[in-house]
Amino acid sequence: MRSFCLSLSRSHTPVSASPGVECTIPKDDGSLVSYVGFRVQHDNARGPMKGGIRYHPEVDPDEVNALAQLMTWKTAVANVPYGGAKGGIGCNPKDLTTSELERLTRVFTQKIHDLIGINTDVPAPDMGTNSQIMAWILDEYSKFHGHSPAIVTGKPLDLGGSLGRDAATGRGVVFAMEALLAEYGKSISGLTFVIQGFGNVGSWAAQLIHEIGGKVVAVGDITGAIRNPNGIDIPALQKHKSASGSIKDFNGGDPVDMNELLLQECDVLIPCALGAVLNRENASDVKTKFIIEAANHPTDPEADEILHKKGVVILPDIYANAGGVIVSYFEWVQNIQGFMWDEKKVNRELQKYMKNSFATMKEMCETHNCNLRMGAFTLGVNRVARATLLRGWEA
Repeated sequence: MRSFCLSLSRSHTPVSASPGVECTIPKDDGSLVSYVGFRVQHDNARGPMKGGIRYHPEVDPDEVNALAQLMTWKTAVANVPYGGAKGGIGCNPKDLTTSELERLTRVFTQKIHDLIGINTDVPAPDMGTNSQIMAWILDEYSKFHGHSPAIVTGKPLDLGGSLGRDAATGRGVVFAMEALLAEYGKSISGLTFVIQGFGNVGSWAAQLIHEIGGKVVAVGDITGAIRNPNGIDIPALQKHKSASGSIKDFNGGDPVDMNELLLQECDVLIPCALGAVLNRENASDVKTKFIIEAANHPTDPEADEILHKKGVVILPDIYANAGGVIVSYFEWVQNIQGFMWDEKKVNRELQKYMKNSFATMKEMCETHNCNLRMGAFTLGVNRVARATLLRGWEA
């Protein structure tokens, strides 16, 4: 297994030995400011490494390394031909103007352009980044290597982005949930849902659940939380948030304390925001039958054990939220072929990948008599191990 953190060299050095890359830019007022950026490449046994770039004040090598490893297992579980990588810059994008963000992105790309590549490492958006930042990376990379649309995914459509990419993670969550519920003779229609997080993933999941006939009874994000036991009008909530920037003061539900949101009674709980929101302090009070991990690491190990003993079925993050990387793979394929798919094909292929991955994961659970989380990790590790051995690398 190849695991290393990249700065300005191609050496396979341990994460702790690499300081990252310093990115110094002029601010709009003429002063200079420096930020540290990282790109961790964890494993490439199954193909080019894949993973997001996040802009966040708490980005550091340990976090990025952990997320790169998670991507290795996620791509393997989803059965797309990638390894795992992750990157980021320790900054608060809200404190930067658009021109400052562009300068920072271009300097970072200049520092790592010879370490990423269409067949080496393909970045994507993550926390604090978006399609515009991917466009700047594409443009800066192309100055060194020629027009290379496949160097990043999550791009604007006008630069080779894929239809369906914005909704991909949320739609994948819904496809994953449908596969799980079918095992228990249930369907989304008629069930009740609580969704924590109403950003890209949470809002798309809520919209699709609402369209299918599920009843979203509580929603919350950093701005507030609301509850309506008769079901929240999701399109109206989306319009309210788009206009006000907040869930708060929406008149289609009653305010709920943020700490109580995850404890609302429902059939399905979907954490779509931060990690470790389910922990030993609140796990015993969770009132749901199913948890769909749309966020990364929303359930800490102690909560996992408590919930398992309560009989709660947890669909693990490395499978449940893989829709984004699957459609990123489709975007990469379209860019390499120079032939774009229509949205129906993207969604149809995404559903097929999510359905097939669930079936294989379920088989692994039955073979090893384990829960879904252990089954998913076993599947991912086995696939990476097989590729490693077939290449003749040391296991």
